[in-house]
Amino acid sequence: MSERATSRAGATGRAPAVPGPESLRNVVLVGVSGSGKTTLTESLALAAGALTRAGRVAEGSTVSDFEEIEHQQQRSVRLSLVPVEWQGVKINLLDPPGHADFTGELRAALRAADAAVFVVSATDPVTGPVRALWSECAVAGLPRAIAVTHMDAARADFEEILTACQEAFGNGHLDSVQPLDLPVRSDGRVRGTVELLTGETHGEATPLPETEPARERLVEAIAGEDDELMERYLGGETLDPDALTRGLRGAVLHDSIHPVLPLTEDGTGAVDLLDLIVSGFPAPTDRPAPEPLDGRPEGTGPDAPLVAQVIQNTGDQYVGRLSLVRVFAGTLQPDLLLHVEGPEAGTEHGVEAAEDRIAGLTSPFGKQQRPVGEALAGDLVCVGKLTTARVGDTLSDPAAPLVLEPWSLPEPLLPIAVEARSRSDEDKLAQGLARLTAQDPTVRVEQNAATKQLVLWCTGEAHAGVVLHQLAELYGVQVDQVPYQVALRETFGGTATGHGRLVKQSGGHGQYAICELLVEPLPGGSGFEFVDKVVGGAVPRNYIPSVEKGVRAQLEHGVGDGYPLVDVRVTLLDGKAHSVDSSDAAFQTAGAMALKDAAGQTSVRLLEPVAEVAVLVPDEYLGGVFSDLSVRRARVLGTEPGGPGQSLLRAEVPELELTRYAVDLRSLSHGTGSFTRSPLRYEAMPPALAAKVARPTADRATR
Repeated sequence: MSERATSRAGATGRAPAVPGPESLRNVVLVGVSGSGKTTLTESLALAAGALTRAGRVAEGSTVSDFEEIEHQQQRSVRLSLVPVEWQGVKINLLDPPGHADFTGELRAALRAADAAVFVVSATDPVTGPVRALWSECAVAGLPRAIAVTHMDAARADFEEILTACQEAFGNGHLDSVQPLDLPVRSDGRVRGTVELLTGETHGEATPLPETEPARERLVEAIAGEDDELMERYLGGETLDPDALTRGLRGAVLHDSIHPVLPLTEDGTGAVDLLDLIVSGFPAPTDRPAPEPLDGRPEGTGPDAPLVAQVIQNTGDQYVGRLSLVRVFAGTLQPDLLLHVEGPEAGTEHGVEAAEDRIAGLTSPFGKQQRPVGEALAGDLVCVGKLTTARVGDTLSDPAAPLVLEPWSLPEPLLPIAVEARSRSDEDKLAQGLARLTAQDPTVRVEQNAATKQLVLWCTGEAHAGVVLHQLAELYGVQVDQVPYQVALRETFGGTATGHGRLVKQSGGHGQYAICELLVEPLPGGSGFEFVDKVVGGAVPRNYIPSVEKGVRAQLEHGVGDGYPLVDVRVTLLDGKAHSVDSSDAAFQTAGAMALKDAAGQTSVRLLEPVAEVAVLVPDEYLGGVFSDLSVRRARVLGTEPGGPGQSLLRAEVPELELTRYAVDLRSLSHGTGSFTRSPLRYEAMPPALAAKVARPTADRATR
């Protein structure tokens, strides 16, 4: 650690002390995969003294603890928390995954944080996925600074990436994206930085010719957000660094300026970023707490009734559950009795209101969980053995229960059908899925009644791979992926009559039932109608329900390829009965036989489900998405503006064509497109396609 960092760092070698809310900073690092978030987290921990380059952290722990953080963050899809201390302020660094499949983890981190460090690589262009992440932060209303990483790369150009950020993130106001430091490069590498507010140089840097113009632009931008500073500036007064720092903090809090800092892998710029977090980022007291769905909080300070929210659940079948919790009001202490309630009590997205007693509180660092005595309002802490709470659930004082508004989750739109590998896996599957969904609310589990398949709805292929891996590794459940089936239907192509005859004599009571049916197709969505037109008692009244029961049973099994038969009217016209050998079972069988016989007299059409789809995509990719939907047999209804530079395309698409659309749309739009779907109706499938899809029941897997 440099002498400059050492002089400013807080105490090391232990979990940061529990400060008041005004001495807390909850900061999320946001960036796409490969932007350098993990390296930046390490640099900040090094600069803050939580880790030394000599390889030791507090109390005998080794650098391998942090290497474990780095290794897990590089391959993990879970939110990571690294608390450090700087100038007497505890900084909770939240590092969510950057892959688009794990937007749920990102949104959880945005709920837990009060500000964001947006990480951009100096060697990569500002692409659509980067803009999409910036929009996520904007929707969450978080103040943002921009950290430009990889400045030590040979092809890194700070002016070029700064211009790209101003154009992408300035929202029409380029002055809102302003550098705080300028990198000084010589002999192909960054030698140090120049602070624009103070004029100080660090490392081997010397002032640059462009320093003064850049400082003037920064000062003008800061003064423009503060009437007092603007008056002093226009009056010719030289604004001192302290006044500018206060003005910058106000501008950052109001999201009107996004400071930019250059950083290198050897830690250049990390101290200045920590300084900015402490002096320019909001404390929890500067940010409004989430709105409760029911009731009103009685204050947000440490002495108020407790209100907290579960941000993440982790754990396995051996260690048990560990919950990351953000405290919004009150003080969380070990062995406290809590009221636990989800945003949608009684549904798959929440739990019934319950009470739970927590175990110990810990602060994470690598493999370690360091015990802490309490967590005040504004802090983040890990809670052990919180058995009933799911992600997003609210923890509150039983005497003043509250439910906080949940954050929105991405809709899982990629279906993965699975089967237990063995009988023992089948016995453990339900419990494993329950634990999995408590840990990852972006997974939706469906037991499809029509296809009899167990379907895990995921956000993408990477997410699906992680879900299957977690089932096996964390919960000991082995499953096999099988082809996903779309629930098809059948209907009659025309009117037909059918004859069902069951006449068997085998000694003693025989079986005797004869019935004649008329089957007519109905408009789509009409369902099933049964009409009795028997005259003269040809079929005794007590057996007419038996015929209907047999017909309904055959409808479920279908009459062609084994798909359920729908949208028909079945009329019982005539029949015969025997005074001794007729029975309920015999007329059920005869009714089913008559329905199948009628199917042989006309065509049976295959029906497929159609969904209403809304695709939100940048204008530059609209043509490609439109063409792709045409190939998918879509009926495009039209387009409309979906926001700045975006279009919303509405279409009706057969669900057979949507099974992998979550993956394909991401590829078509370079990770920037999204879509929603909702069931609409069933329609007749084109005959050529129906001939390819139609198979015996045992082998009717659709693509």
